[in-house]
Amino acid sequence: MPDFVYCESELSGVNYMKERQGKIKSSSLPLSCFVYAAGHEDEGVCLLLHIGKYRIMLDCGLANLEDLLEGDIPPADLVFCSHAHVDHCRGLLQLHRRFSTLPIYISEVTSKLLPFHWGRENDLGNLDWCRTLSWRSPVMVAPDLQIEIVPAGHLPGAAAIIITYITPERSYKVMYTGDFSVSNFQLVEGMSIENLRGLSPDVLILEGSYGTVRHPHRRLQEKQLMERINQALAEGRNILLPVPPIGLGQEILKLLRSHHQFTGRDLDIWVDESVAITCDMYLELLTQFPLSVQNFAKHQSLFWDERICPRMRRLKHFDNSNSSQQSGIFLVDYQSDLWLYLAGEKDWLILLAEHPQEYLHPDSASLSLIKNLSYVTIETYLLTEHSDGRNTTQLVHNLRPQHVIFVHGSLSYLLELASLEELRNRYQIHSPVQGILVELPIGDRFVQPKALQPVYYEGEINETASEIAINLPNSISNDSRWQNIADTGIIQAHWQGNELIIKGVSQRELLNANSQARISSDLDCCNRCKYYSDRRCWNRSSPLCGFKVIPEGYCPVFEAIEENN
Repeated sequence: MPDFVYCESELSGVNYMKERQGKIKSSSLPLSCFVYAAGHEDEGVCLLLHIGKYRIMLDCGLANLEDLLEGDIPPADLVFCSHAHVDHCRGLLQLHRRFSTLPIYISEVTSKLLPFHWGRENDLGNLDWCRTLSWRSPVMVAPDLQIEIVPAGHLPGAAAIIITYITPERSYKVMYTGDFSVSNFQLVEGMSIENLRGLSPDVLILEGSYGTVRHPHRRLQEKQLMERINQALAEGRNILLPVPPIGLGQEILKLLRSHHQFTGRDLDIWVDESVAITCDMYLELLTQFPLSVQNFAKHQSLFWDERICPRMRRLKHFDNSNSSQQSGIFLVDYQSDLWLYLAGEKDWLILLAEHPQEYLHPDSASLSLIKNLSYVTIETYLLTEHSDGRNTTQLVHNLRPQHVIFVHGSLSYLLELASLEELRNRYQIHSPVQGILVELPIGDRFVQPKALQPVYYEGEINETASEIAINLPNSISNDSRWQNIADTGIIQAHWQGNELIIKGVSQRELLNANSQARISSDLDCCNRCKYYSDRRCWNRSSPLCGFKVIPEGYCPVFEAIEENN
C-alpha cells in the first residue's frame, strides 16, 4: 500500500483506544484522527476525532463493531451521525445498545429517517436515544467544547458539523461534511458555500466520492433522464429503475410528478414497498423541505395521488404473467430480485444510476444474465448525489483550512484529488486508509506536505497513412482501473485544451443509444458491418458478440458489408 498520507502512523483500533484511555502515553498534539473506516469500497465511514481532551466519533457506518465494543469504556465521548444513508449510520443502534449513555447527535430530519434501517418496532421509531440539533445553532456540549450543524445538501437532513475546542491560548476548529453536494436537488437545497466562506477551520474532513471528475449541471442531468424515459415510453417499453430506498428514488419520483413531459400524462408509476415506506416518511417532513416543494405539495400530493396523472401507486405484488395490467415505470429497491419484474410480453428498459460506489449497483452476476434477454436493454444515467471535483476544490478554497482529510470513495479517486497541485501546494492533504492514525499538527507556518505523485506511463506513438497507434507498457494493466478501460477494447479520445484525453468505452455505453459520448458517424460503424443483425453483434471475434449494440458503434474487428456491383 503506497503512503498516501502526510504525517501518519498505523495503529490498531484496540491499541488506539488504550492510548486514548491513558494506558499508553498519549500524543502531545491537540488534534488527531483515527480511521476505523474511510468509506472505501463498501466499508462505510467511521472516524474518531481526538480534539484536546475529547474523543468525537464522526459517523458509524461499520458493519463489524468489534473494535468499538471492547471493554466497558465507550469508544468516544460523543457521536455525530451526518445523515441516514446506511454507510454512515449502520452501526449506531448496536453502539447505543452496548453503551446506552453515549450521546449521539443528529439533525431533526435524520432522526425521522433513521428508523427505516431498524423498523418501528420496540419504539425504535421514536429514536429518543438520539439528541437532535437545530440548524446553525451552536451548542456547548461541554464548557470548552461547542458543536454546530449546517445543511450539507445530498439528502434531506444531511448535516456537516463544526466542532470548536476552546483553550486559554486559542480555539481549535474542525469541520466534517459527511456526504455533501453544493447543487440544488428536487427535495433538498445544496450546501451553501457563501455561508461558510472564511470559516478557516484547522482541519476539514470531507468526502471526495467523484475524485477530480467534473459533471454537467444538475438540471441538465435531470432533463436528459426525463427525455430518455419519455423516449422509452413512446417506444412502448416498461421502465425499471433500481434505486436505494432513501434519496435517489424520491428525487426521481418528484421529477416524474412535476416535469412538463409527464404532467397530466396517462401513466402509472409503481413504487415497491421499501421505497414507498421512505416516501411516507418524507411526507411527514414537508415543512423541512425547500419552499418550492412545500408550494407544490399545497396543490397536489408529493407522492400518492391517483386522481392526478401521472398516477403513483404502491407495488405490493407484481404479476409478471400479465404485464399489460401493470405497465409503466417501476421504481424498486436495487437489492431486490430484478427477475421478478421482467415479464416477457413487453420490452423492458433497465436504467441504472452511475455511482462512484459500485456496491450500490444491483448484483452484477444477475445483471450479466439479464442483459442476454432479447427484450431487455440496460442503460445508465447520471444523476449525481455528491459534489464533483470542481465543487469539492471550490469548497476547500473558500474554507481555507490548514489540514484537509479526504474520505469516502475509491482510493484511486481520492489519490487523484489529493494529488492536485492547487490543493497540495496550499494545504496539508491526507487520504488515509482503514487503521491509520492521522496526526494533525497545527502551526502558524504552512509546512509543505509530502508530494503525492501520480504514476505516469511512457509510451510511443506510431503514425501511418491510415491510422495512429499508441503503445503503452504492460505494467499499466496492474492498476485495478485498467479493467474499466479494457472492458470492450474500445476507446474514445477528445481534446481538452492542448491535452488529448483517452477513455474506455464500456459495454453499457455501447448499448446506450443516447450516450453523450456517441462515436462519430463518419467512422466504420456497426450499421455497416456484415455481422450486425437484429440490433446485435454476431462476430465471434468481437468482445460484444451476442450483445445489443447501437448502429453508430464500432469495434476493432469491423468488417464492411460487401456491396454488389
